[in-house]
Amino acid sequence: MPSELGFPRHPIMNAAVDDVTMAEALDLIDRFVAERTPRVIVTVNVDHLMLMRRDLAFREAYARADLITCDSTPLKWALAFLGTPIRERVPGADLFPAVAERAARVGHRLFYLGAAPGVAERAAETLRRRHPGLQVVGTYSPPVMAWEELGRDEETLRRVEEARPDILFAAFGAPKQELWLDAVRDRLRVPVGIGVGGAFDFAAGETKRAPRWMQRAGLEWSFRLAQEPGRLWRRYLCVDSRFIYHVLIEKCRGRKAAAPSPPPAER
Repeated sequence: MPSELGFPRHPIMNAAVDDVTMAEALDLIDRFVAERTPRVIVTVNVDHLMLMRRDLAFREAYARADLITCDSTPLKWALAFLGTPIRERVPGADLFPAVAERAARVGHRLFYLGAAPGVAERAAETLRRRHPGLQVVGTYSPPVMAWEELGRDEETLRRVEEARPDILFAAFGAPKQELWLDAVRDRLRVPVGIGVGGAFDFAAGETKRAPRWMQRAGLEWSFRLAQEPGRLWRRYLCVDSRFIYHVLIEKCRGRKAAAPSPPPAER
């Protein structure tokens, strides 16, 4: 099923994934900035799919997103197993620096919102050194509050509005960042809003990312678990492990739906 952008959009569990490459995603962002219509980009992973099973608001925010990219290798494998392969992962942690590189060349204005105090600014400084000419027109770490409160927080909204960015990165973690971006898109009128989770921490050097071979092998979750076992053990070992079960159920249902009807009994 193609999305309104013309790319195949493959359903999985309570969501869907657009079959786009990194290069295509960057070209789409350029197009969204030029069009000036508020758009939201989300990067779906296994944890998000499991959260959506019990969070209707999160599921609906995802359904309204304009572009949904694949954030994880296990999800890419699952889509192939279900018969709807995608060409490439486009995780938020890779999209974030890739947009900075493109923005430095074409002049897009960026705003980094979220993470712990000081992290967004350090990420901006790192990327400015790497990409001279990069315009990060604002960074801000709002006080910790629920996404509904943050959506009404005038200080946060004022800072973004006054900076007039072309692209707004929100790093609150899921589902808060996706719900917030969906709620404020018409108020802020930023051409592109992207939820990027821990991307600021990676760029600022606060958190070490898994080596590429672990990412390709689908083991990035284990690297993160080893870094933060107290916070992540339940998510990865108790909740996300059920993903395999749900994919198998979806596969079986698909097979049943595709199976030919038995011939009528002879009389």
